[in-house]
Amino acid sequence: MKKIVTLIPSATEIVAFLGMKDAIVGRSHECDYPKDLEDIIKLTSPKINVEGSSGEIHKQINEILENSLSVYKVDIKELKKLEPDVVITQAHCEVCAVSLSEVEEIVTNHLNEKTRIISLQPNTLKEIFDDIYRVSSGLNLEKVNTENLVKPLKNKVKNIENLAAKQNRCTLACIEWIDPLMAAGNWIPEMVNISGGEDIFGKKGKDSHWIKFDEIKIKDPDKIIFLPCGYNINKTTDEVKRLFDKEAKWKNLKAYKNNQIFIVDGNQFFNRPGPRIIESLEIFAEIIQPDIFNFNHKFEGWINFFKH
Repeated sequence: MKKIVTLIPSATEIVAFLGMKDAIVGRSHECDYPKDLEDIIKLTSPKINVEGSSGEIHKQINEILENSLSVYKVDIKELKKLEPDVVITQAHCEVCAVSLSEVEEIVTNHLNEKTRIISLQPNTLKEIFDDIYRVSSGLNLEKVNTENLVKPLKNKVKNIENLAAKQNRCTLACIEWIDPLMAAGNWIPEMVNISGGEDIFGKKGKDSHWIKFDEIKIKDPDKIIFLPCGYNINKTTDEVKRLFDKEAKWKNLKAYKNNQIFIVDGNQFFNRPGPRIIESLEIFAEIIQPDIFNFNHKFEGWINFFKH
C-alpha cells in the first residue's frame, strides 16, 4: 500500500472518502476529520497565534507574507522518516496551508525522487469533484469505483438545485472574514445559487475579495451568513457579537432587523473543498429555503445568530 502524506484537511477527507485512510502516514495539524486521526503524525504547525481575533490573525499573516515567509512550519525531519510515496497539498491559498512551492522544494531536497506531489486547486464545485478524481488517479484507484462514490454526491447537488429552482430567491451576503470584511468567492456563490439564493457579492469561480460595510449597506441583503475560514460556530459567534456591539450600524440592516443573520461552521464545512462540500450545500439550503429543506444540520453545522 502506498504511504500518503496529506497537508490540507480536504486532502485527508478525499483520501478517506476513497477508502485509503489507512495509507495516510502523516497529516497537517488541521486535519481532524475523519475523527480517528490522532495516531497519525502531525507534520505542520502555524507560525501565528490562531487564538487571536480575526483582526489580529490578519495582521500576523500580513507581516509574515510581506517577508515572503510561509505561514506554516513543516517538520522536515519527521517527513523524511515517513518516506511517503505521495504528498497531497494545495495551490489555492498560501494562508490555508503550506504553499505548493514550499512543498515542491521540500520534496526535491529531502525526499525520494520518486515521491509524487498531487496539488489541489479547486475554484468551483466541478473542480472539487475533479480533484477527487485527480487524487484517485494519482493513487492508481479504479475509476469506476471512484465514479460510484462520486455519483451520489452529484445527484444530491442536482436534487437540491431542482427543488430550489421552484422557489422565490432571496439575496445573501456571505462573509468569509470579519476583520477586515471579506466576501466569499470560489464555490460559495455557486452553492448559494444552487440552494435558491442570490449571492450579491461573490462571483462563481472567482477569488474571495475584501469589501466595505457601506457596500453591504447599499445592497441590504435579505440574509447574511458568516463563514470565516478556520473558525467554528462558537468562535464566529463571539466575533460577530463583538462586531455588532462595536459597530451599531449593522443593526440598521434588513437582515439584522428580520433576525436573518446566520453563523456556520466554516472550518468543518465550507472552507474544505472535499466530499463534505455536499453537507455544506445542504446547510445553505436549510438557511436559504427553510420551508422545503431540512437535513438536520442545525446547531451542528449552523445556527441563527438570534435564536441559538
